[in-house]
Amino acid sequence: MYIDYGTPYIGHKLDKLKIFLKKLELDYDNSIEFTVNLMDDEDEIIATGSIDGNVLKCIAISDLHQGENLSSTIITELRKYAFLKGRKHLMLFTKPKNKIMFSNLGFYPIGETKHSLLMENIKDGIDKFIDSFGSLQTDGTIGAIVANCNPFTLGHRYLIESASRICDFLHVFVLSEDKSMFSSDDRFMLVKQGTSDLNNIAIHKTGPYMISSATFPTYFIKDKTKTEDIRCELDIEIFAEHFAKKLNITKRFIGTEPFCMTTNKYNQELKLLLPPKGIEVIEIERKVSGEIPISASKVREEYINGNFEMLATLVPETTLNFLKTTRR
Repeated sequence: MYIDYGTPYIGHKLDKLKIFLKKLELDYDNSIEFTVNLMDDEDEIIATGSIDGNVLKCIAISDLHQGENLSSTIITELRKYAFLKGRKHLMLFTKPKNKIMFSNLGFYPIGETKHSLLMENIKDGIDKFIDSFGSLQTDGTIGAIVANCNPFTLGHRYLIESASRICDFLHVFVLSEDKSMFSSDDRFMLVKQGTSDLNNIAIHKTGPYMISSATFPTYFIKDKTKTEDIRCELDIEIFAEHFAKKLNITKRFIGTEPFCMTTNKYNQELKLLLPPKGIEVIEIERKVSGEIPISASKVREEYINGNFEMLATLVPETTLNFLKTTRR
């Protein structure tokens, strides 16, 4: 047996890896940046694992080599790679049946549903992350909003301001992943600037713990038509069991969604799954400009076109100034 590395694989080696994964009911994830293969003496793959950023993916052991501790070797090699890249906090999405195996390899469950499991290599990592928010109000009516804010618009401002009037305290979570036109840091800054006059809210980054459709892997899901349902269910489970419980959140606010089918589907899942967990979902009618509902996608379109006259009707002054600066 020997170890082979792909950074990532291409050509024949990639085809060989895809065939191996398919036999084990897994798909190759095209976002993979590095792969470790354990090869037998006949140059056949007997175990594999990959990494994308800080997420371990596509870990699989041949049925003929189960029980040989090959998964430990794979994880060790992936950890070495991550360490060299300065990544200490590792996560993995997998099937729930693999929970014991990965627990024995130093991973701890964050959220689990019937179809998916998210784990991390830091014990109680998610709870420590929430504790890092500091001492915040937990009595009275506590609400939450989760948004990408790509970028922050007058629609976001209206949703936050409306929710803050209903709550004694409101948590606003801005997605941390950098899969958008505007960076995580810029989006977070714009939300803070655009809501600085509201004294009963706190703005947080989500870290890696709130899962969007842009980052949720599908390689372990056999029926791809159910991917979004599975992603929503896991994300909602993590929000309810960790964020809501630790922060005493009893209301989650959403805006009406006339444009994006994915977001609209997610909103329907929120309405279905959160109330049984003691969290009321309150939908607020989206703010309009003229007769057109304000959307971040419309803002991005006008930004690309350089139409700052239109942008002035869609975003707060703080966002407008930022857009003007970055457009130069």
